[in-house]
Amino acid sequence: MRLRPITAALAAAVLFGGCGGGEPPPAPKPASPPPPPPAAAPRPTPGGASGVRPLDPSAGPSLPPLAYDARGRRDPFVPVTLTAEQKGLNLSAARLVGIVRGRQGSLALVEGPDGVGYILKSGDALGNGRVTAISPTTVTFAVSAQPGQGGTTVTLRLPLD
Repeated sequence: MRLRPITAALAAAVLFGGCGGGEPPPAPKPASPPPPPPAAAPRPTPGGASGVRPLDPSAGPSLPPLAYDARGRRDPFVPVTLTAEQKGLNLSAARLVGIVRGRQGSLALVEGPDGVGYILKSGDALGNGRVTAISPTTVTFAVSAQPGQGGTTVTLRLPLD
């Protein structure tokens, strides 16, 4: 039973043994003088010249030219251009595959004649038309007017199984 007081005294000695005593910390070193201010950058000259020197080509080794290996993929650095068949997607050739209804409205699942699928909401444009209404079985597009014709609507219906 005498171990508890001895253990407590030993723990207190360890905890308080590191406090005080010993050598005082060294005095702080005197402050060194501040470094000189950096040279002022050249001021822009009137007329738009920035006054910045061009890079020195002899400053280091030149880097090898970069080449992109597409490996069958589209080069992301080349602008996308649409072919004539992609620009003129005709809604009369598209088919309605499905309607998805949710809390925020309905979505129409439309497949183009090329087999590419589109997920559309009211107001989205597809080919030569814009979605005006989505019902549980149909989607209606307002088709822009062609030269010599007026505007019209196209309604795609879900196929009956």
